[in-house]
Amino acid sequence: MMEDTGEDVLRSRPNVVTTFFKRLGHTYQLMLDRSTPYVTGRWVFTVFLILAFIIRIIYAQGWYIVTYALAIYHLNLFLAFLTPKIDPAMSEFEDEDGPDLLPTKQNEEFRPFIRRLPEFKFWYSASKATLIALCCTFFELFNVPVFWPILVMYFITLFCITMKRQIKHMIRYRYIPFTWGKPKFQYTQGKDEVSPK
Repeated sequence: MMEDTGEDVLRSRPNVVTTFFKRLGHTYQLMLDRSTPYVTGRWVFTVFLILAFIIRIIYAQGWYIVTYALAIYHLNLFLAFLTPKIDPAMSEFEDEDGPDLLPTKQNEEFRPFIRRLPEFKFWYSASKATLIALCCTFFELFNVPVFWPILVMYFITLFCITMKRQIKHMIRYRYIPFTWGKPKFQYTQGKDEVSPK
């Protein structure tokens, strides 16, 4: 007859709370994974969240610091979305074995534009930040009294300066972070050539 060594006592089962949160996390991740191909739907949801936040701010007449922080965060995300993953300005200082530069001449090899912040992470971070900011507007602790026109003017100035710098960077290193208007090539069956759409 075998003797019970007590291994079952050492290997305890996870409690109900841990199991619930693990299952909730898996369900949340599954929903995120399934929403990945629906770009337009995801961004419509985010615009709806931003509009709900704006309506809440206008209706409540407060929480301007939260609004300013959200706007700065969205600006930071947008700049990361526009910037290439490997910054050409930084690779100038590296040696020849460093990362590849973006093509600057007609005869150079095509390399696709890879963003520093991918579209899905941009959407996810913007949506999460907007939802957190919306929740903050329900707590009086975050309603710090400020003179909001100064914040608006400061944000507009900051936006103009950073976008001017980003556009100069795009012109200097000749890259376009958007695919609108770029030719798309399609393989036609029966012909060995590739023709633009």
